[in-house]
Order: sequence, then C-alpha cells, then structure tokens
Amino acid sequence: MSKGVEEYLEALYTLTQNGAAVSTHEVAERLKVAPASVTEMFKKLSEKGYVIYSPYQGVVLTDEGYRYGRKMARKHRILERFLHDVLSIKKDHVHEQACEMEHSLSDEIERSMCKILGQPQKCPDDGQAIPPCDFKFPNCQECRNSETNCLEEMERRKEKLVPLRSLKDNETGKVAFIQGGRQVVQRLLDLGLTNGTEIRLVRAAPMRGPVQVEVRGSCLAIGRGIADKVYVEAAH
Repeated sequence: MSKGVEEYLEALYTLTQNGAAVSTHEVAERLKVAPASVTEMFKKLSEKGYVIYSPYQGVVLTDEGYRYGRKMARKHRILERFLHDVLSIKKDHVHEQACEMEHSLSDEIERSMCKILGQPQKCPDDGQAIPPCDFKFPNCQECRNSETNCLEEMERRKEKLVPLRSLKDNETGKVAFIQGGRQVVQRLLDLGLTNGTEIRLVRAAPMRGPVQVEVRGSCLAIGRGIADKVYVEAAH
C-alpha cells in the first residue's frame, strides 16, 4: 500500500464519527491538500474497495478501509507516545515526526513499543485514544501475559471494532476488547461487561458525562473514563 493511501485512510479513520460520511473539505483541511486532489483520491480508494464514495456527499469507510485506517492511526499514536515518553521530544513536535515514521513501522516493533510503554491508551499530542491492535486478545492484560512473540502464530482480529461511545442511541454491539489492565477488566466484569456480551447504548451524556447502556436487561450508567476503554463489534 502506498504512503499516500495510508495517509488518507488514517485521516478518514480519525475524522469518522458515528458512521457519517466524511466530506472532501474535512480531508483537504486535515491533510493540507487541494480539494481536487482529495476527490481524485476518493475515486481511487473507492476502486480499491476501501471507501464508498458519493460525489458531493463524501465517503464512508468500508470495513476493510476502516481496519487499515485504524491500524495506521494506532501506529502513529504509539510512535507519538514513544517519541514523547522515551525520547523526550516536545508534544508540538511529535506529530510531524510520527507522520514520517509510521509508514515503515513493522507490526513487531509496534507491539514491542506498546508493551515497553505499558500499553498506553492516549497519544500525548491531542489526547486521542490509541486504537486496539488487530491481534485477537480480549484485553491488554492478556497481550501482556502472552508468551508468544511470533506474530505469525497470533490470530488476527477480523471484526470491525469501534469505541462503545461511538454507537448511536439504541444501537447495539458485542463487547470485543477491553483496553486496560487487570483493575479495568475486573471493574467491567463486575458490571457484567464480559467479552461477547451484547450491549445497547441508551444515551451518551454530552461533554464528559456518563454513558448509559443496557446489559442483559439492566440499565447501567458507566463513567466516561471506563466506557472509553470498551470496544465493541457493532451490529450491522
């Protein structure tokens, strides 16, 4: 995959909100390119099956495009953490450096960085969440405890994971990944949020308010900090 395609898919992943189409203007502004160039790339991405493109309405990522975009966003944000936390690069410089390095970062080095950094959950530049890896672990603790370091032996995740709070009101999904260590996992287990559990988003309060969900017929209010660690496979 070319560097240009990776840049666009990463930008689209970052701009995607609740499945809404991303406009040409939004991408042009983010990547600092001409709208005509964005339109041309949208057509190419559509031909490759990464997006669904509707002229004058923007694009929506396909599941494959979403996975690639998530993968690139993860590499970028892991690199930002490494540059800032390990190499002491200033926050306002890490984004540009990560942009240059992310395209050559192997999955093996990315995973090693993540473990060395203590499996961080947010990038230092703007606090955006670091998406989960595409290895099929139920949570970060299982990845940390895994004795297998050969990537070829690890099962890859095929599901399209989205943050719980990105679901629309009354939309359902299945818990597929919990981002965090033992304490977070135990807290969610106590609430009945185990992997594979069907969950319905009732309402996400604005700002940093709680997220109301329905689990096994019971309505729960979950703090935003905990809710942000839950990723689900959205129902189609």
